[in-house]
Amino acid sequence: MAKPASNTANPATLGGEAALWRGAGARWRQLAGDFPRLGVSFEWHKLPTGREVDWAPSFHPGSVELCLNLAGTGEVKLGTDTLNFGTWTAGFYRQGNTRLEARRLNGEPHQFITVELSPAFLARHLKELSADLHPLVREAVEGTAKASALGSLEPMNARLRDLVMTLRQPPVLASAQSIWYQAKAVELMGEFFFALPADSELFCHRQQRVARDRVEAVMSILRRDLANPPTLEQLGLEVRCSPFYLSRTFSKETGQTIPQYLRQLRLERAAELLRQGQLNVTEVALEVGYSSLSHFSQAFHLQFGCCPGLYPLATPTQRAVGKPLNG
Repeated sequence: MAKPASNTANPATLGGEAALWRGAGARWRQLAGDFPRLGVSFEWHKLPTGREVDWAPSFHPGSVELCLNLAGTGEVKLGTDTLNFGTWTAGFYRQGNTRLEARRLNGEPHQFITVELSPAFLARHLKELSADLHPLVREAVEGTAKASALGSLEPMNARLRDLVMTLRQPPVLASAQSIWYQAKAVELMGEFFFALPADSELFCHRQQRVARDRVEAVMSILRRDLANPPTLEQLGLEVRCSPFYLSRTFSKETGQTIPQYLRQLRLERAAELLRQGQLNVTEVALEVGYSSLSHFSQAFHLQFGCCPGLYPLATPTQRAVGKPLNG
């Protein structure tokens, strides 16, 4: 295991990680594991928004840490290289004999889970697969790791998000949680720690998956606030992609431009609100982001074949559905 540099704080000298995070004003909870004994630890963090937080002192020297970032902006730096964590991203890094820099920006709510993995734990599960591992992980498995290193960072798709959410509330009995969490650690290593050659067919599949994941993320972001959607540039920043490439990828994957998809979401939501009957047409238009009632009416008519004031009883489909069975 690499020896920590003199300027790298060891959590053990601070009375444990709980004391370290309490000192930062954070809510910290170990979900499972025992790093000194088992070589793996799952930890939940929720940080205050009032100040910037240095989280590098929590890194275990010699370990590989996977950060599953649910909310907030953070970074881990090594020299000029940086992993920039945004909402629903995951990345990994190794603390060696050079101090990593890490900070969580102020003014933002931060929620993330870290999975801390010792070289012994990694070797136990990955030693026979080391040839296919990311170099950062392979060095830890083979015991040759000395320097700190940064791995890769990528957005989490819907399946991985569901997995991450189960980590906080495992769907097994308390007596089975230890082996359940260890199995999840192995599953996460399989997801993130393997490197693919750039010319392989699998690399193409991975690129396709990343593209689909970005599109899913954009769809989720747009649904958050239909009345105040982000700009293309803001979407690009959130999903870690240039606006031009994101626009092209979205159109290729969905057959719609981002503005077309947003219009579809708005009109579908408007139709749902009109069916509920609790808001009038003007209120519905404002609720889904239309400041002009005439533009809303025109778009609604193109989508549903009638003006919003007559919906849902004016369309042939709605009349057929509402007709009594006995004629």
